[in-house]
Amino acid sequence: MVSTWDIVQSCITVIVPFWVVASFALALGIYGSVSLQLGPHCSRLIKINSMLVQSIKVEQIDKPKPGLMLYGFDGTPPLDVKINWTEMYNASLPAKFQKARFHFEWMFYLNKDSQLKVFYSVKSPLASLFLVIAKGREGLFELKEDPLFSNATLYWNIIYGSGSITQKISHSFAYYVAVGNKNLQNVEVELNFTLNSLLYNTTSTNHRCSLDNGSCVLNLVLLESDTALLTTPGLREGDSDEEMFDVNVSYEPRWIIYFIGSGVVAVLLLLALKFFKMFQANGDEEREGFQQVQVISEQTRLLPTKDDDDLSSWCSSYESLFNEEEDIKLWLAENSMEGKSSREGETSNDLKHLCVICSAAPRDCFFLPCGHYATCFACATRIAAEACTCPICQRKLKKVRKIFTV
Repeated sequence: MVSTWDIVQSCITVIVPFWVVASFALALGIYGSVSLQLGPHCSRLIKINSMLVQSIKVEQIDKPKPGLMLYGFDGTPPLDVKINWTEMYNASLPAKFQKARFHFEWMFYLNKDSQLKVFYSVKSPLASLFLVIAKGREGLFELKEDPLFSNATLYWNIIYGSGSITQKISHSFAYYVAVGNKNLQNVEVELNFTLNSLLYNTTSTNHRCSLDNGSCVLNLVLLESDTALLTTPGLREGDSDEEMFDVNVSYEPRWIIYFIGSGVVAVLLLLALKFFKMFQANGDEEREGFQQVQVISEQTRLLPTKDDDDLSSWCSSYESLFNEEEDIKLWLAENSMEGKSSREGETSNDLKHLCVICSAAPRDCFFLPCGHYATCFACATRIAAEACTCPICQRKLKKVRKIFTV
């Protein structure tokens, strides 16, 4: 039986580590605090599990910029607002004597089914530049280390003269456009970005908050609100290409769910532990019963000896005295009446005491392990050497022991 104290100890052992692990997993896992960078005309959806998150807080890092909005929805809003805009940049790329380095980069957060078109014009007629379109900053970092590693980007090529590049977007993500110079002289380039983007429709929102003051909090209703949306305005006249929104997103856990979840898991583990102990106890009882049956079986055998397990002693014969073993004394005690009548006058010619094999010599031995007393020692020795079975019960013989009458 599992005692109450064992249950309490098991409960403490299970719940406390589970609580700590769940807390760290929440803090460092998918709902930990994250920093985001948002570009112009951004419409970034944030999926939230309202079962695990009670509220979401968004705050601008450093100096707040106007135009950033936070929306809340019951479900996912439709991605059906189309917007087109153009950005133009003139850049002067300094000379680079070693491997190419990306001196300028531009970031756009684009949703699925958007399109990015880049028109370029390299001013130096004999110069060429590297131009890449990378998915995420990690891919751009890999390209900075090795510009020839084209697997890390959506587009990689050497550009010269004038031309255009069109890139269709298949996944909502942050995309980077960068140029690099590997020439021994400075090179000027003119870039024109034309974007056809899809934005989420905000007309069905149930929460709207401006981050002009620096921060906003979106409280989630259990099993209802599960989506947040961050939007930014487009570049205004006079804005630089570095006009980005840096924000920090943090999540407040719904602790009651973690408390109930940890309790359910603890109960399941305790039940599993209890059933395991019961199964183990039943197994021990079965093994003890099996051992007990084996002991009883050994005790009820007729005239067992300490050499019964010695296979080399089967079908052997040897002489023995009365006081060699207690088993022989017990056997003689059971046959004392026959011995007494023999001593009181019966001769060896009495058929009752003659060997059942030769009928010429008296019975002066018995078989082990069956204990039958039926032959003379000479016939018993021959039987042990040839048939190795008792002539009375046909049981396989182990030994033949001779009886000396005093």
